[in-house]
Amino acid sequence: MNSKYLLVALAMLALVNTGFSAGPIASTSNKPACCVKELAAASPLPDRSLYQLDSSWTDDAGAAVKLVSFRGRPQIVTMFFARCEYACPLLVHDMKRIEAALPENVRTNVGFVLVSFDSERDTPAALAAYRKNHNLASNWTLLRGAPDDVLELAALLGVKFKKDARGQFAHSNVITVLNGDGEVGHQHLGLNRDVTAAATAIEKASKERNVRIKN
Repeated sequence: MNSKYLLVALAMLALVNTGFSAGPIASTSNKPACCVKELAAASPLPDRSLYQLDSSWTDDAGAAVKLVSFRGRPQIVTMFFARCEYACPLLVHDMKRIEAALPENVRTNVGFVLVSFDSERDTPAALAAYRKNHNLASNWTLLRGAPDDVLELAALLGVKFKKDARGQFAHSNVITVLNGDGEVGHQHLGLNRDVTAAATAIEKASKERNVRIKN
């Protein structure tokens, strides 16, 4: 079976029942980075890895990005849109709370990824402005993609979304922790909730990554 369709089938089996937002919607390792990348490239991706998707994305600097480029260290992923009037700023705030809850040696080896629902309006320039307005550091990546690729990734993450007549998106509020191989390790649902479980999942993924690097 094509890996892309295998991932979709797995997503349908394990889809998280998340609701729409209710608001107005108005290296701890001593090995150098090059070796970590070589290690990641040397082994095949697990069947459940989101990094098997071949979709192409663009970041806020206008550079082309493949999801597999995130392989090697844990990632915290959230779907959002820059013009969100309610939930998305809270999701970003929750991601920052998770970041702050991590030990420093873990925090410096974790990436944060925001993927936009709004393929039409969230241009690289709009995402760059969002980065500046929300003071997002260099370990945060902001992505936009084609509508079909956005829909596919949302399905695999268990995120539901729908655009209304005003161009706003009703959407699930989901923060996903991916391990170094792009497998879902934990999902944080809702807004302004305790982030301890998410931070623990990231620490676990980070430890597993360090074990693989040392071996």
